[in-house]
Amino acid sequence: MFDTALTGADLLFLLKGAGMTLAVTAVAVGAGTLLGILFGVVRFQFGPYWSLPLTFLLDVFRSVPLLIQLVLGNAFQAILKLGWAPFTTSCVILSLYTAAYCTEIVRGAMEAVPPTTRRAARSLGLTWGQDMREIVAPLAVRIALPSWIGLTLGVMKDSALVLWLGLIELLRASQILVTRLQEPLFILLICGAIYFLISFPIARLGGHLEKRWSPHD
Repeated sequence: MFDTALTGADLLFLLKGAGMTLAVTAVAVGAGTLLGILFGVVRFQFGPYWSLPLTFLLDVFRSVPLLIQLVLGNAFQAILKLGWAPFTTSCVILSLYTAAYCTEIVRGAMEAVPPTTRRAARSLGLTWGQDMREIVAPLAVRIALPSWIGLTLGVMKDSALVLWLGLIELLRASQILVTRLQEPLFILLICGAIYFLISFPIARLGGHLEKRWSPHD
């Protein structure tokens, strides 16, 4: 018969870690998406030449491993005496990391809107703002959604790296229990199941919306 030392309190500890994972992910994806939309519009509107400084900065966040970004970000905020808590530092770095990828998703989706459609809208007297709001945005959202869902799930899994800043998220909570109970396979299996239960509804929602918005339906 299977026997384990895992208690209800230990499961609650894992769920609290999952709550921290969700909190960091929600802040990072929310802020990163808003910044990504802003930066994506800038890159789309002004082109690669005029947005070169922004492009270079975003390339840094896409190229440098996230763990190095978290460690350096925590070190710099200490040097600058900003007094940020580990949660704040984690959210800021993850938000910029998310924005760097979201910017390219938004730019690519907007550039995928047929130029003939935009020209037709402008010929009907629509202003630039109306064109962006009524024509480009709805079409770009449909194009960008699958990639954005993938980015969201990726950020949620990458948020496990915040354990290096001292945050007890889901993976760190499971490591603490593994060290104390010496049941790595069982505890990591539960940890993986929690990650799946968090990720599956998001993935299914994205699939449902993608199918609903498909032009072939």
